[in-house]
Amino acid sequence: MTGYVMDHHQEGERARLELMSRLLDPMHRRHLEALGVGPGARTLEVGCGNGSVSAWLAGRIAPGGRAVAVDLDLSLCDAQAPGLEFRQGDIVAAPAGPADFDLVTARAVLHHVTDPAAAVENLVASLRPDGAYLLLIEPDFLPVGIAEPPEVHAFWQGWLAWSREEGIDYFIGRKLPAMLADLGLEDIEATAQTALYNGGSLWARYWTRTIGELRPRLEDSGHLDRRLIDTFLAHCDEPDWWTQTIAFTAVSGRTPDGGLA
Repeated sequence: MTGYVMDHHQEGERARLELMSRLLDPMHRRHLEALGVGPGARTLEVGCGNGSVSAWLAGRIAPGGRAVAVDLDLSLCDAQAPGLEFRQGDIVAAPAGPADFDLVTARAVLHHVTDPAAAVENLVASLRPDGAYLLLIEPDFLPVGIAEPPEVHAFWQGWLAWSREEGIDYFIGRKLPAMLADLGLEDIEATAQTALYNGGSLWARYWTRTIGELRPRLEDSGHLDRRLIDTFLAHCDEPDWWTQTIAFTAVSGRTPDGGLA
């Protein structure tokens, strides 16, 4: 597996991850709460970013629980909590731990990796084989297909063309339920949530920061030019402009009580 497109050592990446935590942690926590994770549980988060969700999990499973957080690069893992352990690892290469976790989760990780099927198989391999849960949250860029005005639609088409060349799958969310079913998980549930946001909002700031970090690569790709990027960023500053970008797809499944076949 190669490194993420958004390298942790890029200038401004710490602030971008903090923004992502503010935007996505509440949704992530709601789905985790719905699965009933509680005191004494053993949890694993892969692709933990700054560690905010794993720190929250560590508090929720205390006393007696164990929270493990894994990432390719731990340099931005600022979170601290009793019972929280950080590990460096590559989920495409191997499972992140033995098959003894009550809950395994990953968010906004699989669309970046070179072999998502191998990564999901390795995530499942870390689950306790009798009623443990896997929760995955990944993007589906379905909303950008009808983005307005025309120049915003053109920007996202260029972005998607660039991402395909980079090996990023921004439509992986819709593929996850079948992947979990093929691996023998049961009680699969999948929902999608999209945020409508305006210029100047946290989401607009997130995209401004992300595009700022990636801009040289976007322009060099030939799919997006300076004018189109500047036009999109200008909309991100307009409070009267409302849009939506990602349908975040949350998919959960449970290992059979009798163990995986």
